[in-house]
Amino acid sequence: MTAANSRTVVAPIALITGGSRGLGKSMALQLADRGVDVILTYRSAEKEARDVAAEIEAKGRKAAILALDVGRSAGFAAFAEAVKGVLARVWKRERFDYLVNNAGTGLLAGFAETTEEQFDEQLNVHLKGTFFLTQRLLPLIADGGRIVNMSTGLTRYTYPGSSAYAVMKGGVEVLTRYMARELGPRGISVNVIAPGGIETDFGGGVMRNPELQKVVAAQTALGRVGVPDDIGGVVAMLLSPESRWLTGQRLEVTGGYSL
Repeated sequence: MTAANSRTVVAPIALITGGSRGLGKSMALQLADRGVDVILTYRSAEKEARDVAAEIEAKGRKAAILALDVGRSAGFAAFAEAVKGVLARVWKRERFDYLVNNAGTGLLAGFAETTEEQFDEQLNVHLKGTFFLTQRLLPLIADGGRIVNMSTGLTRYTYPGSSAYAVMKGGVEVLTRYMARELGPRGISVNVIAPGGIETDFGGGVMRNPELQKVVAAQTALGRVGVPDDIGGVVAMLLSPESRWLTGQRLEVTGGYSL
């Protein structure tokens, strides 16, 4: 065996916020299938997060879970220290490779009825959370790494009751371009995914409603609503070596909704 062949291959590590269910779970499992180790966060669903970690480990990859409330920026410093600790303990490393800002919460409220409290929650979770959590984790992200932010198709088309949620995601899309430009010197690429209607528990499970699914499917080129693996697969693609020259881009993943 040559020296080159005897070297230990170091698996990349992805940190996925909101990885206990839905889109985050699919991302974690699809990345594990591609040889990526995963740190996933949860806010309250610890058991579900542990179950996902067990599935990742059953695929032969390493996994760790950490609690995180992305809507409370005051906790980000302590979270970064927790990430630093788990990297040292589980991986004997100081950096991770991929950050996926996935965690979020939905809101369905008309513009005229949206309260300041609801608006602030959306701001804290989606825009302020993405901005300051990424900022806090930058020293722990390896040069040449990747960041994927999550937006929504609702920044292109409109759906009554989604104004507060969509405007925050619009901010995330602008932020993504600035991050891509400013982190480019470190070789870090930053892209944003904009999913359409996905059959998950998000927003109270609204997209599980059969009647709404029919309406959405009728306006979708591929004729159905999305499922978590439709998004998890795109995240895995963005974090693959083949996507190394892609940065600052918005990828709408809606199956061709409202073309």
